[in-house]
Amino acid sequence: MSPSLKLASRVRINENVLFQELQGEAVLLNLTSGVYFGLDQLGARIWQLLGKQELLSEVAQSIIAEYDVSQERCVGDLLALTADLQRHGLVTVS
Repeated sequence: MSPSLKLASRVRINENVLFQELQGEAVLLNLTSGVYFGLDQLGARIWQLLGKQELLSEVAQSIIAEYDVSQERCVGDLLALTADLQRHGLVTVS
């Protein structure tokens, strides 16, 4: 995980990424690298929220309200997914 990644981080979806939802799951395509990235149903929901809410704390609040998940688990998984998305050049974190 990126050492600077925290709930106060702002996340922006990169312009070179295509998103397609398929039966509740999602496929992302990084047009620069040509690499596909798959997301399960929850990952697809997080991706949708990232398109509307830049702060990870806001995304976490939405996920906790929508799913039966503890705050600790949600935050850990959200930070791990965001770090993975960042590593693959799909989002920019500031």
